[in-house]
Amino acid sequence: MRTATGAIDGVTVRPLARIADARGVVCRMLRADDPAFERFGEVYFSGVHEGAVKAWRRHRRTTSNLAVPVGRIRIVLVDDRDGSPTAGVIQVIETGETDYALVTIPPGLWTGWRGLGPGLALVANCATDPHHPDEVDRQEAEALKEPYRWLCP
Repeated sequence: MRTATGAIDGVTVRPLARIADARGVVCRMLRADDPAFERFGEVYFSGVHEGAVKAWRRHRRTTSNLAVPVGRIRIVLVDDRDGSPTAGVIQVIETGETDYALVTIPPGLWTGWRGLGPGLALVANCATDPHHPDEVDRQEAEALKEPYRWLCP
């Protein structure tokens, strides 16, 4: 496996609107007429504390659409898909309140994230399929053949 850093085939990052006024903020995420929308399976939220790592997970058939309306995270994706034009590539994406975006992650990629703080970051996922434990592969944060150094700045 070659290791490189860059864009992974099938991953997209699209800026999203945050509409703020004196009362608060509206954070758009995904609409049925957006290019990223494939189908609805479920929406869930994951909180991650500053410095904490949630890794690694790989969905076999589910596409994830992630947005971080509160806080900031570093998303790390590893492509070890057989036959992928970007096999061996590691993609790093930082996103959150100040650079709010929709990150679409196709099936087959190892995915993890680290809270960059301050405080708790809230990750929203509009997944194409309802969660099923048999559809997800899991590994510990340093278990991949080409581990990402989570503690790097």
